[in-house]
Amino acid sequence: MAALDYHAEERSKAEFDVEEMKIVWAGSRHDYEINDRVARLVASDPVFRKDNRTMLTRKDLFKDTLRKAAHAWKRIIELRLSEDEAYKLRFYVDQPAFTDLHWGMFIPAIKGQGTEEQQEKWLPMAYKMQIIGCYAQTELGHGSNVQGLETTATFDPQTDEFVIHSPTLTSSKWWPGGLGKVSTHAVVYARLITDGKDHGVHGFIVQLRSLDDHSPLPGITVGDIGMKFGSGAYNSMDNGVLRFDHVRIPRNQMLMRDSQVTREGKYMHSDVPTQLVYGTMVNVRQKIVSNASGALSRAVCIATRYSAVRRQFGSQNGGPETQDGIEECRKLCGGHGYLSSSGLPELFAVYAPNCTYEGDNIVLLLQVARFLMKTFSQLGSGKKPVGTTAYMGRAEHLMQCCCEVERAEDWLKPSVILEAFEARAARMSVSCATNLSKFSNPEEGFAELSADLVEAAVAHCQLIVVSKFVEKLQQDIPGKGVKRQLEILCNVYALYLLHKHLGDFVTTGCITPKQGALANEQLRLLYSQVRPNAIALVDAFNYTDHYLGSDLGCYDGNVYQKLYEGAWKDPLNDTDVPDGYHEYIRPILKQHIRTARL
Repeated sequence: MAALDYHAEERSKAEFDVEEMKIVWAGSRHDYEINDRVARLVASDPVFRKDNRTMLTRKDLFKDTLRKAAHAWKRIIELRLSEDEAYKLRFYVDQPAFTDLHWGMFIPAIKGQGTEEQQEKWLPMAYKMQIIGCYAQTELGHGSNVQGLETTATFDPQTDEFVIHSPTLTSSKWWPGGLGKVSTHAVVYARLITDGKDHGVHGFIVQLRSLDDHSPLPGITVGDIGMKFGSGAYNSMDNGVLRFDHVRIPRNQMLMRDSQVTREGKYMHSDVPTQLVYGTMVNVRQKIVSNASGALSRAVCIATRYSAVRRQFGSQNGGPETQDGIEECRKLCGGHGYLSSSGLPELFAVYAPNCTYEGDNIVLLLQVARFLMKTFSQLGSGKKPVGTTAYMGRAEHLMQCCCEVERAEDWLKPSVILEAFEARAARMSVSCATNLSKFSNPEEGFAELSADLVEAAVAHCQLIVVSKFVEKLQQDIPGKGVKRQLEILCNVYALYLLHKHLGDFVTTGCITPKQGALANEQLRLLYSQVRPNAIALVDAFNYTDHYLGSDLGCYDGNVYQKLYEGAWKDPLNDTDVPDGYHEYIRPILKQHIRTARL
């Protein structure tokens, strides 16, 4: 008997070509074909099963991760996958592992900061996974503040070596993924000291474990930092702690593309920008943004599909951006959204660290704010802003312009939306700059106004997303109804942000309260246009049931059958009578509890 598709009726309402929308989401037909092929390859391989992941102990989960990583590497070699295909395979395995840091940070750090000779030595071994590396920057007492790192690398001219040392407890490397139990090598960030002078933070390639028996080398103390938030989730990753006790490495293991130390111990700085040290972090931050999109789209897919099933079966329950978005999707699923089998709790727990690692969100927003203040301060010098701050070049106009919206449908004009977002961002930045100028000490002012500066940075970032969305829609987008749906989604996104931050738009004088009410009216109309296409839109993400990992979000909508069957897979249901019955439950029922006599 053919399986029922509980979403068939919903899918029949689609007003656009779903297959063409899949290509838009993927970025190109080529990317779509790779994603689709590799996702199905992973989903069909029993080694990559993950439905029992949240029921495993930490040790069993970690061993399961090692098994999957080894099998993935075996398949990559057997199928002769390209670098892009190999990345996609690891992505669709969907289990945080040491390989994420090896390929995503260790290798890029050597490519970005190593000399040609260093790359020729280390990269072939890394590409063949004859060595496994991680990125040891964060310390127990120092996260986003890289310049505060305490680990030292002192040059010894007598032996032509660096002595890597952890002088304090807070200088212990803490959090690097893959470090705890797997990595044989690390790119370690430490303060370079020559002849008693501190030259700041530099990178060094340090071997941590024996390539014969995997035991830590002399002077190395290394281990896992312990359980993290959630069941399954990021606990598959061996985030580590590392301490050095005067560990010696050859001078040529300092990454020397940016700076060099000669045989005599002379420090030489090249013309390559110092910011290169942060290149790997910036690359990872870019991936975090991409991961945010993926995590939120998965949550939306689960919540949308289950909401359609709940509506079909008569349920009347209604219901930091991505993190909050995933949680909102969980709440929309009612009580079932709290089950591990919904996929949402684990998705939330896996994504949560993205708001912290490689720089806490607030710290990063303050960095954006510093850039905005610097850009604004240079306007008077005639230096024209470019790129994402180009709108600041029209600051004079944006400070005076008035929104021309008179009817709700006026909010559908891209030029109207863009000017409102540009005016809000510009006015908030100008206000911060004006207030900063009142402080004799700029750093004191920056600390005092940090809350306002964060809000200005948020306004700037939201402008970037809205403007890029609008810009994309100026292009020719093939497929029946595809561009129309994207235009609706763009307007929904922009007007939702306007609704959420209405206070900013009104208090800065960008729009009037009446225009804000008209925006909300138009937003409600847009929601009604999205509704018939909701299931088809999330289908366009093209997620396999394996990758989605959710009984609530399954493609066919057969939710309740899957929830019921899944419950019996829990280890607690291996026996009808639970372990502990005779010791604890029976004595209570039979009134055989022994009490102490005082």
